[in-house]
Amino acid sequence: MKNILFCLFTIIYITMNAQEKLPYYEISEASETYTAGTVAARLVDGLGFRYYWASEGLKEADLVYKITDDSRSTEETIEHIYGLSKTIVNATLKKPNSNEKEADLTFEDIRRQTLINLKTAADILRASDDISQFKIIFGEREIPFWNEINGPIADAIWHCGQLASFRRASGNPINPNVNHFSGTIKK
Repeated sequence: MKNILFCLFTIIYITMNAQEKLPYYEISEASETYTAGTVAARLVDGLGFRYYWASEGLKEADLVYKITDDSRSTEETIEHIYGLSKTIVNATLKKPNSNEKEADLTFEDIRRQTLINLKTAADILRASDDISQFKIIFGEREIPFWNEINGPIADAIWHCGQLASFRRASGNPINPNVNHFSGTIKK
């Protein structure tokens, strides 16, 4: 319950201070201890950092870009990552996933909420002693956390790579100062 309240406060704070930096401009310092929770959180932090920079500064021409006529556009890929981020955060909030249609959101709204979802999930994981409690819930079906790793987390990382490739192909490459190894930006 304490984790959920902390995360709700984080969401409210970030939402109210949207003019400030979004999460994952850089990755925060690594935990001094290795636990299942800190390792899983760092994995989500890495995803958040990659997503931040793969989606930063996209223009309309980038959003409509498609490799082929029957592939996803950059914008459709971003919407898919947003859906994956909801699955990731819902597991940590112990909340079932739903197929409810959301109001139309702008690219900036989707980007912001995706980053908030990932930060919320990472913070809950980082504070947890037992990540096996975070199951993906679809109706009555509960799927173990293992599937969270090889499912939505790995899939979202994969799609961040696609975003980086798409934007390069559409003439707007990722910021060359991004250092994915250290999770920092060269100043």
